Amino acid sequence: MLSGLKRVLLWDFPRASWQYDVIVAVILLFIFGTPRAWFRDQPRTPQSSAISLMPGSYWLEPELLGNTPEDQRAAQAASILQARYKKHQTVTQLQPIYNSEQELMGFIVFTRP
Repeated sequence: MLSGLKRVLLWDFPRASWQYDVIVAVILLFIFGTPRAWFRDQPRTPQSSAISLMPGSYWLEPELLGNTPEDQRAAQAASILQARYKKHQTVTQLQPIYNSEQELMGFIVFTRP
């Protein structure tokens, strides 16, 4: 029994043997049959989590304002928040957040009613 497990772990079967085919089938079943939720690997959808409410501010994902000219970002952020939360808010400050490689990670938006 122990030597059989050792052979499986060390992949000690010749190609085209039935043992080799079974191991390959088990690996493929694991790869394609495992639900994504087990690994928390979900596709990013900008509509579902692109805006997050933070204490005193909002977090906007970069795809919402990344292509907007810098002088128009505050107005665009205000219209996005108004469409999402159905209340008028004035953007007082819009702060882009960059990582250590200077890639845009998102925006922190500070508002007042």
